[in-house]
Amino acid sequence: MRIILLGPPGAGKGTQAAGIAQRYGIPHISTGDIFRKHLKEGTELGLKAKEYMNQGLLVPDSLVVALVESRLTEADAQKGFLLDGFPRTVVQAEALDTVLEKMNAQLSTVINIAVDPSVLVGRAVGRRICRSCGATFHVQFNKPQTDGVCDACSGELYQRDDDTEATVGKRIQVYMDETSPLIEYYTKAGKLANIDGQQQIDTVFEDIVKALEV
Repeated sequence: MRIILLGPPGAGKGTQAAGIAQRYGIPHISTGDIFRKHLKEGTELGLKAKEYMNQGLLVPDSLVVALVESRLTEADAQKGFLLDGFPRTVVQAEALDTVLEKMNAQLSTVINIAVDPSVLVGRAVGRRICRSCGATFHVQFNKPQTDGVCDACSGELYQRDDDTEATVGKRIQVYMDETSPLIEYYTKAGKLANIDGQQQIDTVFEDIVKALEV
């Protein structure tokens, strides 16, 4: 399966992505992970991205697409993948279409986890992330067995600096302005499946599975 996961900050994408990747045996690919890997390995693409980041500039679409394309050609992604955080704009979506065409591949489904903006701030502010393995928890909706400790690897859980009410509100607005047009784009392409993200975590996952296995 080749899946894109859409949803605003606080929609629960991280939690659902982990479940999807495990169920279907496909890699969960986020642009953040791709950037960190290339920066750590000092690749040509990574060094180019670093030049922009060091200047406080956004990495150009062409370079982001090249990084994603490089990741999709790796062995573990040949039977499918779950893209999270890309594409962010219609321009990137069109570029992804071109990449997939070159690979002689097609998207299976675009999952859109829909949550009312008024609910999102509380969700994001309560999020906690493992410093070691990146697993996601929530102080209210998905508590770890031990406060501050990751269930998966016993790593330390922390709150991201940008998970505050003010910054979350800004991130939600940016998402609405820039990324929500993707919903229309993929609806026209017949690929979009809307999922009610305000249900219990397990119910959201069940609905995602139903959409993927129609």
